Amino acid sequence: MTEQPTTHPVAIRTAAHLATIRQHWAELLLAIETPPADVWPPRQLSHTLRSTDEEPLDVDDRAPLVLREHTAPLNLDALDAGVSIERALFDCCDTLAATVQRAPFGDPRRWNYRSPTDPGSRGHGLHWAALYIEGRVLDEDTTPEQYPGIRFDAAPFAPLPEHLLHEAARVAHQCAGRLLRTLRLDQRTTPVPDRPCPWCRGELTLHTGPDEAPTVTCSTGPSCTAPVPCTPEGRRVWEWHALPALVAALGATEQREQAPPVAA
Repeated sequence: MTEQPTTHPVAIRTAAHLATIRQHWAELLLAIETPPADVWPPRQLSHTLRSTDEEPLDVDDRAPLVLREHTAPLNLDALDAGVSIERALFDCCDTLAATVQRAPFGDPRRWNYRSPTDPGSRGHGLHWAALYIEGRVLDEDTTPEQYPGIRFDAAPFAPLPEHLLHEAARVAHQCAGRLLRTLRLDQRTTPVPDRPCPWCRGELTLHTGPDEAPTVTCSTGPSCTAPVPCTPEGRRVWEWHALPALVAALGATEQREQAPPVAA
């Protein structure tokens, strides 16, 4: 029995980083058009807390960031991150295609280079670039094919040399990390400023991480009377499903504190 080739661990990690970029790209585009967010509430709750009378921000079918003007972005950090990520992935596609691409013109799997008058495959946007890199690091389409009407019987792509695999891995890792940091979705623990626990006045801490829902803990311990369970360390914890209730409780507390005193 012929042994099936195993996928290189670096290729698997690279594909995961590229999937992270694709998954959160629309969120980054939305962040460019909204003012920088405070620590609280978590960005992941924005769709839940958004006012129903606000116009939704549509990011479908938009040209790549590097191919359009940005007259008045509300979040420059998000714009800088988005432009840098796009350029890095597009340049990586150029590098990989120059070495391993064999598919003839007209093959939709090709990466087409830009010219002074044509953006080439960059015009298809970041998602296509990420999928192209993923295909190359996973050595997809590396078996010979025949094209009707074309004298061509080689593989559309050659296997990716190891040095380019590691280069693609470096680019994907850096881009995914920057995207998550910009959206505050990286692994971090952040005190919630000026918003003590509504039940005990303890310090609240927001816990976030890639590919996991945010949670909030109270510093007081089990003596806190908040109607949520405790962590193994004995701290009250608001899991994802309980966060909207915490937002509401904090809002109600803030309103009470800001209300004018009642005359005697």
